[in-house]
Amino acid sequence: MRTVSVGRVLRRGASAGAVTALVVAGLGSGVAFADDEAQTDQLWIQAPYEQTAIVAPDDGAAQYRSLALGLYHDNDNFTVTDGRLTVDVSGLAGVAEVAWPDNCTPNDSGTVAVCDTGDVPTRYSAQVQLKVRAAAGAAVGAQGAIEYSAEATGGPDGTLVAPEGSVETFVTVGSGPDLGVGAPQDVTGVAPGTSLTVPFSVTNTGNETAHGFTVKMWATYGLDVVTRYPQCTYTGPDDSGEYTAMTYATCSFDTDVAPGATVGLPEPLRLAVTDHALYERFDYEIEPGADATDLDSSDNSRSWHIDADNTADFAVHGSKASGAAGDTVTAGFRFVNRGPAWVGNVSSGDPVAVIDYYLPEGTTATSVPGTCHTAWTSGDDPAIGHYACTLPLWAKPDLKVGFPFRLRIDRVVPNATGHVIAHPHSDTSLTFDPNTKNNSAKVVVNPCP
Repeated sequence: MRTVSVGRVLRRGASAGAVTALVVAGLGSGVAFADDEAQTDQLWIQAPYEQTAIVAPDDGAAQYRSLALGLYHDNDNFTVTDGRLTVDVSGLAGVAEVAWPDNCTPNDSGTVAVCDTGDVPTRYSAQVQLKVRAAAGAAVGAQGAIEYSAEATGGPDGTLVAPEGSVETFVTVGSGPDLGVGAPQDVTGVAPGTSLTVPFSVTNTGNETAHGFTVKMWATYGLDVVTRYPQCTYTGPDDSGEYTAMTYATCSFDTDVAPGATVGLPEPLRLAVTDHALYERFDYEIEPGADATDLDSSDNSRSWHIDADNTADFAVHGSKASGAAGDTVTAGFRFVNRGPAWVGNVSSGDPVAVIDYYLPEGTTATSVPGTCHTAWTSGDDPAIGHYACTLPLWAKPDLKVGFPFRLRIDRVVPNATGHVIAHPHSDTSLTFDPNTKNNSAKVVVNPCP
């Protein structure tokens, strides 16, 4: 599993309007099965597609680099145990060599090993840590491959086998800088108004000096980037353009990072947790300067999740309209985020709420907002129109969105009442809205006096 950079998500331009209300029913994780439906399961191997081995120096051995491997399976209705990962490194001959961990048993030649991974989870975790280094005399650019197979006990038939040939790792001998930043510890329950220091340091595990480095940073709307470096250019959350809910920075530092060295920024990088903070992210990624290529980019970017102790109040407001049979009236509704927090789904790009609108009896929609679509759920009355309306992927405090439906009165029904129901959605948690009473409202056509 890989964390998605918030910057990458926003650069893709995720469209919340393409998601319908039916998505709400599937927001939970896992797979649902009918009682009489045959269940299936599948075993998978997780391994990197590429790995760099640093070229050996003329007067010594190359340094080892870690290679993380693991198994996982699909269906958590099954318990899967006794995972066995077979690793074949015969394709690395003359290119690289491995050091086997204690949970791997190699054959006599040391080229194939069976590794015990124990119980197999449904989410990937590293269960085998190989060490790989370039072979003595292997030239820069030399490449070989590691092949894998796996099986485990469990599943519908008692044994699970990973698809043959589905995964391999190409190991290439390289030379250059390899910059990385450590993974920060996520924090929760942070009070608005708190100041935080980003645990930011850069380490070069390559064999060549990085002559400077560049940094890109993204801070979500509830975070204020307090420290401003002259080496950076900033786009604020209120500037027009792509990053309207972000602070975005691009920086270039001329600090040399020698092999094995760790350096920091010119001064500590501080963030302020604002009054409208809720589920926040601070993402950052680095690259070596002077157009150098990083040997391994897997540790070049990090996401720091910061959950504030705050709430947002989503509310919907209905309307009333009157008319005779054949008339067309405006009978829509409004959405409001009463705050104080914003809510943003910057990781998934999902809308922060989907609003179901069941039309008043005896009416037909003749004009529908662009973010609303016809919908149907089990138990719907086919005589009652049902629409699902999506919001953007974020809702700032005091956001007000109107949904001006135009309805034709086909027949007059006194006090015909339509129902509006907002379904909040957050990538992190739905506990941000403690007041659910105002998540629903009525739209009444021809109200009784």
